[in-house]
Amino acid sequence: MSLWGYVSRTWAEKGWKRWYGWAIRSRLEPVMQMARMIKKPLWGIINAVVLKANDGYAGSMISKIKLIKVRSRGFLNKERFKTAIYFHLGGLDLYPEGIQ
Repeated sequence: MSLWGYVSRTWAEKGWKRWYGWAIRSRLEPVMQMARMIKKPLWGIINAVVLKANDGYAGSMISKIKLIKVRSRGFLNKERFKTAIYFHLGGLDLYPEGIQ
């Protein structure tokens, strides 16, 4: 759990590399397999740790897009679906002046 609490990129790299070394030497095949899987995108993981990034915003947008699709009972035309997404999520102020 402490691997996710770093603020400094240098300390985050040291911590993750120390964990990677331990995981590879652990002789536990599932842990070794996870370490090998993490090694390639490690720079992205360190960026996410340091920047405190998450995919909450993307997940929120996906659920809103799904809601648009459900409320419309589906789309037969991809362009209309794209237009509906832009219309509902584009952040435009479409009210006439003086009304709101």
